[in-house]
Amino acid sequence: MGKPTGFMEYQRLSEAYVPVAGRLKNFHEFVATLSDEQASVQGARCMDCGIPFCNNGCPVNNIIPDWNDLVYRGNWEQALEVLHSTNNFPDFTGRICPAPCEAACTLNINNDPVGIKSIEHAIVDKGWAMGWIVPQPPKTRTGKKIAIVGSGPAGLAAAQQLARVGHAVTVFEKNDRPGGLLTYGIPDFKLDKSLIARRVKQMEAEGVTFRTQVMVGCKELPEGVISDATQFIAADQLKQDFDAVILAAGSEVPRDLPVPGRELQGTYAALEFLIPQNKEVGGGKVNPINARGKHVVVIGGGDTGSDCVGTSYRQGAASVTQFELMPQPPEEEDKALTWPYWPLKMRTSSSHQEGDTQRKFAIATKEFIGENGVLKSLKTVALEWKDGKMSELAGSEQTVAADLVLLAMGFVNPVSGLLDAFAVEKDVRGNAKATTDGAGCYATNAAKVFVAGDTRRGQSLVVWAIREGRQCAREVDAFLMGSSTLPR
Repeated sequence: MGKPTGFMEYQRLSEAYVPVAGRLKNFHEFVATLSDEQASVQGARCMDCGIPFCNNGCPVNNIIPDWNDLVYRGNWEQALEVLHSTNNFPDFTGRICPAPCEAACTLNINNDPVGIKSIEHAIVDKGWAMGWIVPQPPKTRTGKKIAIVGSGPAGLAAAQQLARVGHAVTVFEKNDRPGGLLTYGIPDFKLDKSLIARRVKQMEAEGVTFRTQVMVGCKELPEGVISDATQFIAADQLKQDFDAVILAAGSEVPRDLPVPGRELQGTYAALEFLIPQNKEVGGGKVNPINARGKHVVVIGGGDTGSDCVGTSYRQGAASVTQFELMPQPPEEEDKALTWPYWPLKMRTSSSHQEGDTQRKFAIATKEFIGENGVLKSLKTVALEWKDGKMSELAGSEQTVAADLVLLAMGFVNPVSGLLDAFAVEKDVRGNAKATTDGAGCYATNAAKVFVAGDTRRGQSLVVWAIREGRQCAREVDAFLMGSSTLPR
């Protein structure tokens, strides 16, 4: 806990943002880290609540009250050690995690929750600034070789854990930089790519080898999945060369909207827009999809949709409208009903606040309309939801101007060709089938092939990917060595 009476004395202080007019001029991060003094005061708000529900609200089970108290008392280096004991990459989660821990905070019952995410952000940034975060190479080597397919948060977490206990780890990535969707899905204004490069450098010093632009298992990718691969390695070759394989390639196949006019120029999957933009910001080719002067419609109300909104504003969109199939949620949750679980309520992201974003709920797209093969508008219909089922409202059809439509409706499953190449059994949703508890967890039906992150659980949060990568690493270590000292 922090100060015994701190939650009564101090108010929550959120991190400051660069004003909209300034941040729309570039793709730089715009959230200011709390000062030492501000973080200490926020740590003081942590209550002696008896049962810290924040621990279980956090997918990696961060030991939150401990590092809140350490920050309050000025013991920053120890706070960093506690933070890293459960989370390999708090510099990522401290920026992009939606903070389910804060929803579970006891103070959230009748007050503003402790600013857990902002304190985490402050701890790790101070750790880098002070030089406390350094490579941790193993003292001995096991002689065992592990291949990890995919360098997103699950693959990175598994790689770092396994390298630190002495295994030789090689990470294969089909794109030209490690990081998965951390690098090429999340915009730079939310997560600066130098942070990922810094962690990759640390991991290389710990013994991890990264092989980029390498496609593993399958040569054909579904539409909307982007690859920079110039090399190919067959699944059988990988299993022959390594003692264990972890599939952590994410859930990349986008959910499509197969309505008339989908083929029109101007209608794209979200990552077809976001990935080239990240490459452009990183010094690559100019993004061929540009929102400047266009009426943009983003279909999908989640984080990816928000990223499309913020990117469109930075490109100079004339207008941005966002559609959501579900009805508009309440402004505030019923805390007596939902706490300590993640509540359903209206959420407005920083991207929405960067322009006059028109958000439309309970609406479906029926048709894309174009001229000479180019998108000009779309036809919509209002929906009515009753007993969990939706129906179209007669006479509610409208036509909405649209020069650019971005489909941000989520991801349905991992690339099936990858799982098929390794003969991995799938669940009913097309994800790799594996349990997360008990004997043989994270192991697939295929010999010495394990799976973690979105490839197993489906589209989810970065923090869940880190959790699964860490837990999978422990199971692989135990599989190779008979037991493991890695934490679960």
